[in-house]
Amino acid sequence: MRKIFVGNLSPDTREAELTELFAQHGTVRSIRLVSDVFTGACRGFGFIEMEGHEARAAIAALNGTTFKGRPIKVNEERPRDKRSPGRSRW
Repeated sequence: MRKIFVGNLSPDTREAELTELFAQHGTVRSIRLVSDVFTGACRGFGFIEMEGHEARAAIAALNGTTFKGRPIKVNEERPRDKRSPGRSRW
């Protein structure tokens, strides 16, 4: 199972639309769009889980393509960098 990062999404993107787009390349196991707490609008990115070979096919086919008028960024999810020591949010 591979987790795919999808970025530069339009704020009006819905999970069903993204599922339909990625389903052309294999079975979408799960999808999660990151949305704004107050408005509920998509914050411009999300994550999709697919099987390995299907995920690679989707990344190769969809990275840089236009979806809802925007060129989307599609790649394999990478772990977030840890915060530097001593840096605090508070």
